[in-house]
Amino acid sequence: MGKEKKVREKKETTFFLAVLPIIAMILLLGIGYAVCGLNVEVLMLVSAAIATLIAMYLGYSWDDVMNSIVGKLSKTLPAIFILIIVGFLIGTWEIGGTIPMMVYYGLKVINPSYLVVTAFLVTAIVSVCTGTSWGSAGTIGVALMGVAAGLGAPLPIVAGAVVSGAYFGDKMSPLSDTTNLAPIAAGSNLYDHIKHMFWTTGPGFIICCIVYTVVGFKIGSGIGVGTPENVGIILNTLDNVYDFNILIILPIIIVLAGAILKKPTIPVMLIASAFAIFNAVVFQGFNLVQCFESAVNGFKLDMVQAAGVDSATFIPEVTRLLERGGMSSMLGVVLISFCAYAFAGSLAVTGSLDIVLNKVLSIVKTTFGLVSATIVSCITAVFVTSNGQLSILLPGEMFRNAYIKRGLEPRNLSRTLEDSATVVEPITPWTAAGVYMATTLGVPTLSYLPWACICYTGVIFALILAATGIGVMKIKEGSPYYEEYIALNKESADTTK
Repeated sequence: MGKEKKVREKKETTFFLAVLPIIAMILLLGIGYAVCGLNVEVLMLVSAAIATLIAMYLGYSWDDVMNSIVGKLSKTLPAIFILIIVGFLIGTWEIGGTIPMMVYYGLKVINPSYLVVTAFLVTAIVSVCTGTSWGSAGTIGVALMGVAAGLGAPLPIVAGAVVSGAYFGDKMSPLSDTTNLAPIAAGSNLYDHIKHMFWTTGPGFIICCIVYTVVGFKIGSGIGVGTPENVGIILNTLDNVYDFNILIILPIIIVLAGAILKKPTIPVMLIASAFAIFNAVVFQGFNLVQCFESAVNGFKLDMVQAAGVDSATFIPEVTRLLERGGMSSMLGVVLISFCAYAFAGSLAVTGSLDIVLNKVLSIVKTTFGLVSATIVSCITAVFVTSNGQLSILLPGEMFRNAYIKRGLEPRNLSRTLEDSATVVEPITPWTAAGVYMATTLGVPTLSYLPWACICYTGVIFALILAATGIGVMKIKEGSPYYEEYIALNKESADTTK
């Protein structure tokens, strides 16, 4: 008979042991990354090691931890694959002329004084129509950053406007995954949820328009004086390198149509990329080898074969504009995602996050406290799990009954989930969204953070409404949640007898 594998007895996780790895992670990232500039990947692995040691102390095996990590990673692989395809798409759109064409006409049409607010509004419209913040930032956002670079505008400000526009659509579009996920987690209705978000996202939108207009006028006067010569050089260079025609914008139309018709994201992006490669070969004079190289490693200026054009003479603004994209450009995002989910998996094996959230819930007494606790829980979940969807689902499940028991409609919860988890993710440097935006737009997360106004105005207005009671929907007789409200309070009363 073979030896039977000894099963270790698992100890119950205490609140102290549950919160310890979370505190360690926050301190490591706060001091190590924000202050000392250490690599996020290493700090996340150290945090994962701390969580793993605690799990082993409690009786969990290495296999338990690895299975939990693998489980987390397996759920994120579709999103990671989309990341890589976005890099593929940007590389093909660069060599095919799609992004350069948007930049070319953007430089001709956009008034420098309105550049920032235009970046916000255009990205917001595209994001609402498509329901994807990443796709909006990776397409129209990249083009707008090219326009900003050409005009000599401050890139962090424009990047913040692009992120704000992209995540306005991510919150408000019925096609967005998070917009659908929040009411599912909270138990509310999709369109009730979207209408209810106007209470917090509407004022945020107005503030963004005001801030970006005022800032745009301030930086626009400086742009108009110092950079017309560079803009002219960029326009001439793009005109010499590319053959612009109506078919060049076909990849954009394909992506927009695919999103509106709710077609699968990856096939749509690949079809759009295929047309971009067609444009590169037929109209731009590149060969398939160069197209595939651009798709994998990004477009390079030494690929330029246009007659009379010497890439060595290009000004730096043209280099920054054209040399980007490729699947390899997304590998940094993939790496940080793996490290972040290593921590999330090692923490999940002991149920630490559930214990922390339950503890928070036990001390809540008022509507303001309930909304505040939801926001803190969502932000903590984003910091800990590095996953926006998970940071909606966990608090949504934890707080749903608490909202109903307090006589608050679930749409209040779903709105709060979006006001915190959805928009905090892109301004958190170690999340996939934060790294993606930084990589795609070419601006560090902490640099565009102050200008991504929509990402924190939601939290501010959520707290104001909770404190004043304005825009807080109560459960009334006849509401579909009324019977559940009565049952939960009856159960509570019976328990206290």
